[in-house]
Amino acid sequence: MTTPAHVAIIMDGNGRWAKARGLPRLAGHKAGVEALRQAVRTASDLGVSWLTVYAFSSENWSRPASEVSDLLGLLKLFIRRDLAELHRSGVKVHVIGERQSLQPDIRMLLDEAESLTAGNRSLNLVIAFNYGGRDEIVRAARKIAADVAAGRIDPAAVTEQTVSQALDTRGIPDPDLVIRTSGEMRLSNFLLWQAAYSELVFLPCLWPDFGAEHFEEALRQFRARERRFGGRAERDVISSSA
Repeated sequence: MTTPAHVAIIMDGNGRWAKARGLPRLAGHKAGVEALRQAVRTASDLGVSWLTVYAFSSENWSRPASEVSDLLGLLKLFIRRDLAELHRSGVKVHVIGERQSLQPDIRMLLDEAESLTAGNRSLNLVIAFNYGGRDEIVRAARKIAADVAAGRIDPAAVTEQTVSQALDTRGIPDPDLVIRTSGEMRLSNFLLWQAAYSELVFLPCLWPDFGAEHFEEALRQFRARERRFGGRAERDVISSSA
């Protein structure tokens, strides 16, 4: 199996990393931003074409106000400080998630990141911000329902492709590999539609400790698997026809 074209990462464990060191949670989030920078560089070095990162979920708003403020501040800092470098490196930024309810200054930053890098072709970096898989599917269903009500779509003509095109990720290939750090083994409302046939790799390291060696380990596990997409393994087909 070759290098996955699209890798998605649930960056988990910043708080636990900080707690283990007797540091405030903000320190863990700052260390997590540095791990993200390294992951972007590593993805490019390894030949990954698409990298999606779960930066801020729609459920994260329920965290303490001080932590939400810290997370938003780090996002602003990351875009303002790193956008120029990403642009120079040929990285194209895409943002998925619900934007209309966001503060105007954050929407402006996200729009700027996409518009500045729109012509780049080196690596596609997808930032899932204010994103939740269920919320995305609900919003897609509303779009399709509105088209049906307006007579633009025949209900009988609605297909999986119709739904895919109504999602935030339209035009973005489904992830081949989803990585989650911190040892937790769940998707946590991340890319629920898109990850239907993704390979899942759960690593015990906390996100701030995630380095090139962890990325490479996840790819080794990916390459050791046989993707079936709901079909039968090649060896099973050969043995049954023998």
